[in-house]
Amino acid sequence: MKHLLILGAGFTGKAIGETFRSAGYTVSGTTRSEEKAESLRALGIEPIVYDGNDLSDALLAAMARTTHVVQSIAPGRDGDPLFRAGSPALSTLMPKLAWAGYLSTVGVYGDHEGAWVDEDTPLNPVSARSIERVEAENHWLAYGQVSGLPVAVLRLSGIYGPGRNALRNMEDGTARRLIKKDQVFNRIRVEDIGGSALFLADRSLGGVWNITDDEPGPPQDVVAEAARLMGYPIPPDIPFETAELSTMARSFYGENKRVSNAKLRAAGFGFKYPNYRLSLAELYSSGRWRG
Repeated sequence: MKHLLILGAGFTGKAIGETFRSAGYTVSGTTRSEEKAESLRALGIEPIVYDGNDLSDALLAAMARTTHVVQSIAPGRDGDPLFRAGSPALSTLMPKLAWAGYLSTVGVYGDHEGAWVDEDTPLNPVSARSIERVEAENHWLAYGQVSGLPVAVLRLSGIYGPGRNALRNMEDGTARRLIKKDQVFNRIRVEDIGGSALFLADRSLGGVWNITDDEPGPPQDVVAEAARLMGYPIPPDIPFETAELSTMARSFYGENKRVSNAKLRAAGFGFKYPNYRLSLAELYSSGRWRG
């Protein structure tokens, strides 16, 4: 029996778990609180409470039967929880492991002033969180090289899907059209993250993969499309320079690049939602945009 362990089964981890379950895997996933455990159980994912530090008996038991693992826990200043000093060896914790996936971010590329980047582009992370991701990526890739285990690093672009999207923002009154000259972002529908993870796992593919849609574009265009679908007025333009933003939100606009998914497509993966227009239309027509 193939068993997937998701370390950090949040919005993305749940989607990955659902995808693997539909393919016949048994799935367990960690969460930081008992309160969130029930939502995993409702999806058929065995919940395990894990704070990112102490390995409980339940987690050790799940690791012992794990054949596939997806690591989604952000590393933080102490690094990836599975590669901290004093941590037991991965081969000891997961002796049946056949494939590992590490969820990273396209933020590791840094700013390229709107130019295209691919998996071979040198990394130039700007934010502290992206620098930490590069370190964690390197740990996982190095482990793959030493052990011979296929380790895939999935670099994710801006994640959205049911319950977390521009349509929901329109209804909530939080949608804003921030305008910064020539700014573009890539996006990825959460179900396509699940599909790509399963695609790589089933083929025992390692290495670095950009998990992103086909069409980087200005963020204000997504808001306008959501308004059009819902029949709402398009929110007014807000100059980026004068907008009230959190430090983290403003930092996202400090990086401008177009991320290519050509490698994943060439490997044979087909995206269900290759651009935001098709994806938003599906979310709206199905009613799943509310989550």
